[in-house]
Amino acid sequence: MTYRDVATKQVLTWTLTAVGARMPVAMAPLAVVFLVRERPGGYSLGAILAAVYVLGEIVGAPVLGLRLRHERARLHLAVGLGVGAVGFAGLGGFPAAHPVALAGFALVAGAAPAASTGGLRTLLTALVPQRAVTQALSVESMLTAGVWAVSPAAVAGLALGIAPRVPLLLAAALMASSLVGLCFLPAAWGADDTSGGGGGGARIRVLAGAWPVYVTGAASLTLLGLAELVLPALLEQRGVGVGWSGPLLTGMAVGGGLGAFAYGLRSWPGLLRTRSVVLMSGTSVCVTLAALIPDVLGIAAALAVGGTLQTGAMLTRNLSLREALPPNALAAGYSVMYAAAGAGYAATGSLAGALLRVVAPSTAILAGVGLTLALTTLGWWGEARHAARSVQGGDTAVASGPADRRRAGSQPSGVPGPEGSEGSAVGGRGDSEGRL
Repeated sequence: MTYRDVATKQVLTWTLTAVGARMPVAMAPLAVVFLVRERPGGYSLGAILAAVYVLGEIVGAPVLGLRLRHERARLHLAVGLGVGAVGFAGLGGFPAAHPVALAGFALVAGAAPAASTGGLRTLLTALVPQRAVTQALSVESMLTAGVWAVSPAAVAGLALGIAPRVPLLLAAALMASSLVGLCFLPAAWGADDTSGGGGGGARIRVLAGAWPVYVTGAASLTLLGLAELVLPALLEQRGVGVGWSGPLLTGMAVGGGLGAFAYGLRSWPGLLRTRSVVLMSGTSVCVTLAALIPDVLGIAAALAVGGTLQTGAMLTRNLSLREALPPNALAAGYSVMYAAAGAGYAATGSLAGALLRVVAPSTAILAGVGLTLALTTLGWWGEARHAARSVQGGDTAVASGPADRRRAGSQPSGVPGPEGSEGSAVGGRGDSEGRL
């Protein structure tokens, strides 16, 4: 298990394509605020446009993800990214348009490429050997951390230094450039594996069975989302300049990148769901400390460590989803988790706005920590319950095999047959989870 397996030309091409596809996503919420902030009521309009954009992502990710098929993956991703680029170009090209028109462009920009995150993640894991999947997902997390670290500064610098429309025009150009990268990547993945197929209803049932993974995945992003949104108010409460928000959030993103790198360096002990609980609990402690420590350096350290642990938690969720879903449902599953995380982040914004009207910022963060721990517990319980049922089913199959063979008299009890092979496969799944 080393990073050498992901140091290939195809993975480099994937990385450049992913930057073009994901940088606009990271830029969009802040960019639309800068786009309209000089209008009357500009900040309120900007918040509405950002909410519409996120709503587009929440709706578009599962709807389009369910329609994503391995045999025409590149075409599907290209159409979504191309339409998304048009949405961004509309925002940047017509900044003085009626708010309804801007909201329409924002909705298209958010919804059309929403399935690309799941699709590109599935494609990345198809480009590397099975033994390097953890490292590939770690590379993706490092890339995401870097994108989110750079985007706020890029948006603010371009909007204030050149013109408010420039960040959105750049986003459109970046998303369009990702289409070029797709041309050099495989047109399909896993075409020889038919598992996870069936009609739309069957796919929905399969995806719904992984609900505990979505819950804990959303919880991990919700926690740090609350910290991000409440951070300026928290700094004011502590008597610290609000301008520190940017460097502190950048430090948190850098910590996330380091955490992703460390996670991929070795195999870690314990089941994935257990690791997730440990990492989420550690993240909760860090965010709690950030809410209580009065010194800016202490807050910075707590957020940086929290970002490191949170990235590890998200990696366990991606790996758990691979365990829970058949290969052909993974792209849709990643898209559903993306939507769940977006819904959690949007709910966090509403919760933070409501709490800040009645309690101190530090108290609002602590309330968010409590909610996150409750969601984490629910997700862990769901995964443990599903695993117990799977083990019971496997034990039943293994126990009935030798008896059936003895009754049939067709095979000595010491010779493994088909049922024994199935039992080994079930047990092997658990061992695989423990090694990842």
